Amino acid sequence: MTEKVYEALQRASSLLGQKGFEPNAAQLLMEFVTNKSRASLFADLREPLTAEQHKDFWDKAAELLEGRPVQYVIGEEGFYGYTFKVDENVLIPRPETEELVHGAIERSRKLFSHKSIDVADIGTGSGAIAVSFKKEWPEASVTATDISEGALTIAKHNAQANGADVNFLQGDLTTPIAGDKWDVVLSNPPYIARDEAVLMSGTVVDHEPHSALFADEDGLHFYRRLAETLPPLMKKPSFIAVEIGYLQGPAVHDLFTKSFPEAVIETVKDINGKDRMIFCEIHE
Repeated sequence: MTEKVYEALQRASSLLGQKGFEPNAAQLLMEFVTNKSRASLFADLREPLTAEQHKDFWDKAAELLEGRPVQYVIGEEGFYGYTFKVDENVLIPRPETEELVHGAIERSRKLFSHKSIDVADIGTGSGAIAVSFKKEWPEASVTATDISEGALTIAKHNAQANGADVNFLQGDLTTPIAGDKWDVVLSNPPYIARDEAVLMSGTVVDHEPHSALFADEDGLHFYRRLAETLPPLMKKPSFIAVEIGYLQGPAVHDLFTKSFPEAVIETVKDINGKDRMIFCEIHE
């Protein structure tokens, strides 16, 4: 007799919990396998799984029990109301980065009276920031860069799948965009200090790309390079938004203050009250 939805969920959640993994991953997997929303799934908890669903669920649950993130197992993650393909070439988009996109769009709308602006997303990964910005601001001309060919392949897929016209360039940080001037530059660079790896979940460290997680100089390497290379690339007025580690606010604020002494620079907290973003407004 085939397991009912709730029976499979309970068993998988329990097995995940016993191994120290996130039990909620079982529910996300079940939503994917049954193609049901969370509400529909709860309404149908006593429905039996089909033989195909049962096999698919437990095949994928085996990957979860090896520590593979559920987003990689199902191959997608939601971000800013859109769906993004993800695999081990790219970082899994986080809710904190949604706050970066929201804040950047809000402040850009106040800063620019014209609608057609030039936007660059540096280190785009899955393309989540660039694609979301383009979808929310269709008149913007958006360019996204990454040093990883694998990441760009995923990002291009995500732009096409979401109907977003984004220009993709391969290269290191600002190098691919250095020939132009920009109204808005966005970046969620690697910012975790390498010695912090021992404090992190094995699900993250063992599976997500280290090139997108870790940075030298106690995690500040890429902020220093951005602060050094962006000044000649910015129009006036213009706007820069970067995501930061929650302990990096003062250090990153200082780097951008030195490079943009006349700018209005703000350290902004996320929904959990932690320093998470640096916003830099450059005026005439």
